[in-house]
Amino acid sequence: MVTVASSIRAQLSGGESRKRGLGVVWVGPWRYSRTNKEAEMALVSADTRISELLSELHQLIKQTQEERSRSEHNLVNIQKTHERMQTENKISPYYRTKLRGLYTTAKADAEAECNILRRSLDKIAEIKSLLEERRIAAKIAGLYHDSEPPRKTMRRGVLMTLLQQSAMTLPLWIGKPGDKPPPLCGAIPAASDYVAKPGDKVAARVKAVDGDEQWILAEVVSYSHAANKYEVDDIDEEGKERHTLSRRRIIPLPQWKANPETDPEALFQKDQLVLALYPQTTCFYRALIHTHPQRPQDDYSVLFEDTSYADGYSPPLNVAQRYVVACKEPKKK
Repeated sequence: MVTVASSIRAQLSGGESRKRGLGVVWVGPWRYSRTNKEAEMALVSADTRISELLSELHQLIKQTQEERSRSEHNLVNIQKTHERMQTENKISPYYRTKLRGLYTTAKADAEAECNILRRSLDKIAEIKSLLEERRIAAKIAGLYHDSEPPRKTMRRGVLMTLLQQSAMTLPLWIGKPGDKPPPLCGAIPAASDYVAKPGDKVAARVKAVDGDEQWILAEVVSYSHAANKYEVDDIDEEGKERHTLSRRRIIPLPQWKANPETDPEALFQKDQLVLALYPQTTCFYRALIHTHPQRPQDDYSVLFEDTSYADGYSPPLNVAQRYVVACKEPKKK
């Protein structure tokens, strides 16, 4: 896959430390030039690649429609053959052979269309990845697109809208027959050796001003393999804080939505203890699953722990799959 900032980023071993110096910033294993000229060239290169991918996606969509139109003729033949069989009230060897051939063709047509759709999904995933890397490169270089204002100018309402959009556009995991959902799909946790990439969103346990600890929504800046620690930014501009945290204080957010219709085992179940992002905030709180999604576009319904209510829990509130993660702490009695 082509990566953004290819002219200002090179994979370097041992570059986990964050260094600021003669026009260079190291973040994780990546090295970014801070000169505007090189950064602009990298962003132009990224925009060119994104444009190419969009063109390829457009062609795939056209192919999908052509494939669907072609297969419709065969489906009509299947329907007409069944109608003739009902009229004659018998299944002759001729009809049996004809139907076998028609269904074989229909299966092949469906597989061909499925393959085109999977290629389309891969293109969309690559475009989203490039856009995210482009955003990170622009952020580090101090360059922003008109539609992506610097963080210091982002209003809270805009942030809440962006978080909702992130949840809505989280891709749905669509595996092949027999495939199991991967780590970070729905409720499935990350692998034990997983390291979140710069730009990834995570739940991070930090100390609040009053000394208490809380889970916040944060963005990964870098990871030090030597120190086994992350640097993360509070996603809320009001915090404007950077935290250095051990891996046990970081929980990666899901990267795919689980499909309740095909992979219900990849969802949290009723009464399971989780951490969920409280609506219209950037903080995670302990909650119990009230109901899990019934359709891919549905949210969880959760009961947040709240001592102001007689039973200790809030009324049901909806939280998207994107912002619900496992809670390792014991359930309060």
